[in-house]
Amino acid sequence: MSEQVVTRIAPSPTGEMHIGTARTALFNWLFARGRGGKFLLRIEDTDRARSTPEATDAILRGMDWLGLDYDEEPYSQYARADRHAEVAREMLDNGHAYKCFATQEEIQAFRDEAHAAGKSTLFRSPWRDADPATHPDTPYVIRVKAPLEGETVIDDKVQGKVTIRNDQLDDMVILRSDGSPTYMLAVVVDDHDMGVTHVIRGDDHLNNAARQMTIYRAMGWPLPVYAHIPLIFGPDGKKLSKRHGATGVAEYQLMGYPAAGMRNYLARLGWAHGDDEFFTDDQAKAWFDLDGINKAPARFDFKKLANICGQHIAASDDAALLHELEAFLAATGAEPLTNDQRDAMSQAMPSLKDRAKTFPELLEKAQFCLTSRPIAPDEKAAAALDDVSRGILKELTPQLQTASWSRDALEALVADLAEAHETKLGKLAGPLRAALAGRSVSPSVFDMMLVLGRDETIARLQDAAG
Repeated sequence: MSEQVVTRIAPSPTGEMHIGTARTALFNWLFARGRGGKFLLRIEDTDRARSTPEATDAILRGMDWLGLDYDEEPYSQYARADRHAEVAREMLDNGHAYKCFATQEEIQAFRDEAHAAGKSTLFRSPWRDADPATHPDTPYVIRVKAPLEGETVIDDKVQGKVTIRNDQLDDMVILRSDGSPTYMLAVVVDDHDMGVTHVIRGDDHLNNAARQMTIYRAMGWPLPVYAHIPLIFGPDGKKLSKRHGATGVAEYQLMGYPAAGMRNYLARLGWAHGDDEFFTDDQAKAWFDLDGINKAPARFDFKKLANICGQHIAASDDAALLHELEAFLAATGAEPLTNDQRDAMSQAMPSLKDRAKTFPELLEKAQFCLTSRPIAPDEKAAAALDDVSRGILKELTPQLQTASWSRDALEALVADLAEAHETKLGKLAGPLRAALAGRSVSPSVFDMMLVLGRDETIARLQDAAG
């Protein structure tokens, strides 16, 4: 039986959770979940100066909102520092690492001299092959012994075969002079100890892979499968940044995009399954493969995001949609729905969700059932309530008292009234919208009547008729 797939996402808690991190997390989640594997979360909090509990909370909240469930408790990289140092010492003992006593001043002087001579500034430590008997009693770092000749080949599932000359690899520091491990060592030890089989991450880490492979080989550990995915660009082809719009996951939640729509859109951002644009989580898990990832950077398109999100809102189960809408209200600090409003929203949902792309749009369409009398029409709606239309509304209200409260019966009643006044049904829609919703744009007037019920409908029409 083949080994179980294990993937991970390893964000640094130094700020908001970037949308690019979310996309990487999604790819790892889809790859693992589609193969019955494990998906793990590691918080890379070794940078104590910049790591904050607030940023860690933002990562956990972002993962929760996106619905990217992970196995096991989140790992803390900082908490495993002793294990990282232990591996550095083991590499020292087995001859794959060495103590380097060079000072920062000596290293800088070497680089300045090499630069002036037009030579490589890659530092070559004089301590690499020094006799331990010559070691001074001064602070030292531990450096890995990188191969000096030949090539390192990264067999990358997205980028293809990437070859790096070994004379371009430095003897990187794996343990600092204060005994703390470096990020490059910690990543490898953690991935090995967590059993990670596939490292799917941004292609800005591609060069790191060759350096990290030195540690794997020194320890005799199996290499993971690498897949370095391209970054996300803005619509102008430049790296996605604040000037393009929101870059943080939390911002998209607060803008009211549904999580299922975000997952669908982010999955399509740099990965494709034929021409499929709209798909479910189950389909994405079944289809997702590293072969479908594009080498070129993906461009973030806000119109496409809105379009996909609109399709997911329309396809959502009504109860689940209401639950997510209430979570949106809570996240934005808005007033929660009352029991009556919740009941009205439940009834209205089938007529609300068809053309809303975000939760604010959904709430805007739902205003007619969330507000209470008297309805104050906006300027455009008020213009539809002239003397003639008010007269027609007055005529309509007594007929509604005895009408059968079904869509067909209500449509027939209003159509007959329009015909009696030698006008079209559409001409009565404006005054009816103004009376029932106070807006010129709303769900169908008959949908609103059915949701509001006979008594509330008649009361609103009487208010508007004056």
